[in-house]
Amino acid sequence: MSGFLPDEPSAEVRVSPNFGPRRDPVKPDMIVLHYTGMPTGAGAESWLCDPASEVSSHYLVHENGHIVQMVRESNRAWHAGKSSWSGVTDINSCSIGIEIVNPGHTLGYPGFPRRQVDAVIRLCRGISARHAISPERVLAHSDVAPGRKIDPGEKFPWAALFAAGIGHLVAPAPIRRGSVLKAGAAGAQVEALQSMLALYGYGVEISGIFDRQTEIVVEAFQRHFRQRRVDGIADRSTILTLKRLLTSLAG
Repeated sequence: MSGFLPDEPSAEVRVSPNFGPRRDPVKPDMIVLHYTGMPTGAGAESWLCDPASEVSSHYLVHENGHIVQMVRESNRAWHAGKSSWSGVTDINSCSIGIEIVNPGHTLGYPGFPRRQVDAVIRLCRGISARHAISPERVLAHSDVAPGRKIDPGEKFPWAALFAAGIGHLVAPAPIRRGSVLKAGAAGAQVEALQSMLALYGYGVEISGIFDRQTEIVVEAFQRHFRQRRVDGIADRSTILTLKRLLTSLAG
C-alpha cells in the first residue's frame, strides 16, 4: 500500500499486511468496536501489523487518544472473525474495525479514558460521514460474535457515544423483581424474545426454547444495551429495553 494516505486526517499510518479486497458489498456499512485484550497498546499495535498473526483492524485507538490507521477503509481488514449480523456472515467485508486499547476482562479490565473515548467518537463520526453508516450499524464485537467475544465489554461508554450522535441506544429499563426467562424456559414468550433479538440483528435460532445460545445472545445484548447487570437472564428490564430499541427503529 505505497502512498497510503490516512482516511482519518488525524491518524498516524502504520501499514498492516493483513488485509484483502472487500468481497460484497464494496462499500462498508457497519462499524465494529473491539478492545485489544493485550497488556499494552504497543504490543497490540505490533500484533495487528505482524503477518504471523493473520489479524488486523482498520484503526487502533490508544489510551491517550492517538489514532493509528493500519488498513485503508476501502479494503477488508481481518478483525471480526467468525461472526454474523442480520443474516450476513462476512462481517469483515461490510465493516470497518476499530481496536480500542484496553487489556480486557482477563487482565483487570480498567475503564476507558476520556481522551480515548473522545478519539473513538471523532473517528466514528468521520467514518459514518464518509460511508453513510446508520447509527444502529455501530456495533460491538460481542454483538456480531456472541459467546466467542465479549469486547469492548460492559464498561464501554456507549452512552457517551450516543450523546455525541454515534450509535443506537435507548435508556435501559430499570431492573425490578418479576418474572424472567432463563435457561430451560420454553414457549411463546421465549419465541417472542428470540424473534425480537433476531429482528434487531443477533444470530439466534427462533425455536421457542431458551437454550444455551439464547442465553449467550441475551448476555451479549445486555453487555451493550443493559450494562448494569449482565447475566444472560431475560428479565423485564432486558425485554423492555429490547422492545424500546425496536420501537425507536420503527419510528
